[in-house]
Amino acid sequence: MTPIIHRHSQGRRRRGPQFVKLIAVTVAMLLAISFSSACRRGASSEDETPDTSSYRPESTPATQFERDMKYMRDAHFAHVWIFSRKDGKEFTKEDSDILHTNAPKVVDWVKTDQNRVLAGSNFPLEPAQLATLQKRFNLEDYTGK
Repeated sequence: MTPIIHRHSQGRRRRGPQFVKLIAVTVAMLLAISFSSACRRGASSEDETPDTSSYRPESTPATQFERDMKYMRDAHFAHVWIFSRKDGKEFTKEDSDILHTNAPKVVDWVKTDQNRVLAGSNFPLEPAQLATLQKRFNLEDYTGK
């Protein structure tokens, strides 16, 4: 009688469940090691101090007007104007309506101390509207300052 030869016994050994577990554990460990070391900073000594030579904290603006101007500059507007009434009085609802009507492309309005209003826009004022505003208000152009 001829022995029956199974296909898997011809030169190859059947791998058991222990071998599969070993491969899975090895892959898991390699992944864990690569993830844990991928974003780690290089080793540094304890006495090493960070380089702060280029760091200069900005000073806090002293007045409300300076804080408001900083806000407008930080908004990166292409144009910044300061409006104040010619008589030096406080702005009224009518003043506000005139400003908004004649400067429709102004994105941000900030009423600040000393009876002034800051205006920020990425578009210039039209010449006719600018002339109307200059009849009623003092206008300072802070564009690029």
